[in-house]
Order: sequence, then C-alpha cells, then structure tokens
Amino acid sequence: MKICVIIPTLNEEKNIEKIFIKIKKTKIKLDILFVDDNSKDKSQEIIIKLSKEFKNVDYIFRKNKIGIGSAHKDAIKNTYRQKYDLLITMDADGTHDPKYFKKMISCAKINDYVITSRFIKSDLIEDWPLLRKILTYSRHILVKIFLGMSLDASGAYRCFYLKKINLKDILSAKNNDYAFFWEVTYIILKKGYSIKEIPVKLIYRKLGKSKMKFSHIFDSLLYLFKKKYNSS
Repeated sequence: MKICVIIPTLNEEKNIEKIFIKIKKTKIKLDILFVDDNSKDKSQEIIIKLSKEFKNVDYIFRKNKIGIGSAHKDAIKNTYRQKYDLLITMDADGTHDPKYFKKMISCAKINDYVITSRFIKSDLIEDWPLLRKILTYSRHILVKIFLGMSLDASGAYRCFYLKKINLKDILSAKNNDYAFFWEVTYIILKKGYSIKEIPVKLIYRKLGKSKMKFSHIFDSLLYLFKKKYNSS
C-alpha cells in the first residue's frame, strides 16, 4: 500500500527534524511531502537537506502564505497525481504523534476516512492552555449546533483512503484556511463516505509559535455561519 504523509510548514525550523525522526521511528514504509509557504527561517533549508538525504522526502515550496487549507489542497492534488492509496495529514508543531499512524492506517483499510478526536475521551488535551481549550471546545460545539456534526472536525490529523474518496469532493471545500478542516469533513459525511473517529492525546506545542490568530478563528466562525445560511 502506497502511503504519503503531508506536513504543511511555516517557520517550523525547530520542529521539522524532530517530527521527521519520530515518523522514521515508526518504521512504516511511506513518503513525506512538506508544503512550505515561504518560511522566513531555515525551514526550507532543513527540508531540502532531508530530501537530499532521504529518497522518501519531497516538498512543495509556495511563494506566498495562501492559507493552511490551500496548502492541504495543493498537496492532496499532488498525492492523487502520484497515485497514493492512503494519505495522512498532520501538523509540523509536534502536537500530532506519529505513534498513531498504525491505528489510523489499520482503520483506513476498512473505512474511507479516519479522523482523530480530542473529545471521545477526557484529558486528551489536558496540558493545553485554558484559553486554547475554551476556543477548541467552543468551535466543536458551534460546528455541532450549526451543521449537526458531532465529529471532531477541526483538527488536521487525519487519514484519507484516496482510492475511495473522489478528489472533486475534497476540492469542493471552498475555504482555504482553517475552516477547510471541518468543511471537508462535513462534505465527506454528507457524501456518505464511511468515517472512523479515533481518540488521540495531543501534546501542546513546545517549540515555535502557533500560526493561528484570532482573525483566523473569527473568519472560520463567520464562514460557518455562511455555510449554515447557504445550506438552509
């Protein structure tokens, strides 16, 4: 089975090699595709170095910061062109532990789409700052209220069975930023694909700075309201 892991990066020089080492330790045969939005630190240098040293590492360097959702779309289109079977998407900040890869891959073999959840069990984000907990839970509740979707749809740690999911369905998610995550999950749910949700413990970022700003949260909520209004 041909597997690709997509990792978007933006000024993640402190985390790239660490996440690569963790992935390598899983001993799962897979390829890694970094998508960098013109980082101003040494992120691209580190990625190029890894790609020269390891044949399973590749990258897409974009000239501008266009949005995290847009980065995923560009990478996903690439994986379809390369005819991968499974696609795992994850953050570069260290919150997503590759130790869950085996479980995700195993579930993906009998499901079309696997997403990780912070809400199935308690204490899965116990070391997160209180404000981030409040924002994360609030967003989850609002998505549930407005779209009737109880899945943890806003996280980026997920697995797609590309042989089963139509690329057009993924790209029909119009948002190019953080709302892309819940929008594509909502589309996949409505299209009738089988979905498996698994609990994962997320460790809060230790190195580097979060790229999410309050403007991203506001825009995502505004997009949620528009989505609800347009589907009514």
